Amino acid sequence: MATTTNITTTYAGEAAGQYISAALLSASTIENGGITVRPNVMQKEVIQRIDVDAIVKDATCDFTPTSTVDLTERILTVEEAQVNLQMCKKDFVTTWEVAQMGANSGDVPSSLADYMIGHIGSKVAQKIEQNIWSGVAANSGEFDGLAVQLAADAALPAAQEIAATTITAANVAAQMSLVVAQIPSAVYGKEDLKLYVSKNVYKAYIEHLAGYAASGVGANGYENRGSNQRLVDLFFNGIPVFVAEGLTDNKMVAAQTSNLFFGTSLLSAMQEVKLLDMADIDGSNNFRFVARFFQGATYGVVEDIVLYA
Repeated sequence: MATTTNITTTYAGEAAGQYISAALLSASTIENGGITVRPNVMQKEVIQRIDVDAIVKDATCDFTPTSTVDLTERILTVEEAQVNLQMCKKDFVTTWEVAQMGANSGDVPSSLADYMIGHIGSKVAQKIEQNIWSGVAANSGEFDGLAVQLAADAALPAAQEIAATTITAANVAAQMSLVVAQIPSAVYGKEDLKLYVSKNVYKAYIEHLAGYAASGVGANGYENRGSNQRLVDLFFNGIPVFVAEGLTDNKMVAAQTSNLFFGTSLLSAMQEVKLLDMADIDGSNNFRFVARFFQGATYGVVEDIVLYA
């Protein structure tokens, strides 16, 4: 009798959480510490904010209650998303065999199931990254991203919503300066303050540092590195520059990490991950990948954020 290999596997609860965690937390904004992750959010979570006016008063002999405490809130809403993928083993195994033959020790996952979970997980992470910043709830599989929410928020101070222009190496420093200039004094200097920029803004800033732009950088660029600028640990006017890959071109956001939130159910049991061999179900040569998870993002205090868009 021929050996039968079944690749049907079902993950639920904690095992599903491990996979979903790996996929969601691989989104670059999350993985690089650019947002606060709130796990175990089922549909909605209240993000509370407290504002207290001047509390220091002249001393008296009595206890005299003074000041005003305003307690307001924002709602972090998560939406359920799913992955339904069907592939033909005949088409995929050829590619798999080529990859396996070209592998050195441990370079390629040891099973087709592991490979598929890893590959599709990276696609999920990529989509989550795009959703966090630029997602549009009207589109399937998306929620309103941070930049979309900020642009629609009437409470964002007008001076802190800056009209964007096409970013180049020649104007990137001036445009970044516009953003920094509008950061509220109470926020400027906070340890977790970041200047989130889109990929094209980051590229323009690197070219600017290389000395091929104005603003007195010099022909040899920052630290005389020329075009050999480092791509990590960059700052602008003392603020860390964070590449938000989910931001579309010519966009920037100045905010504290502690003021940006991503919600998911990644630590809950309400998750499902399956890789199904359909041969025994419908006689086909297909296999299906099924996953479900929750996703959503928001911010806390809009008055502490600057949007360039």
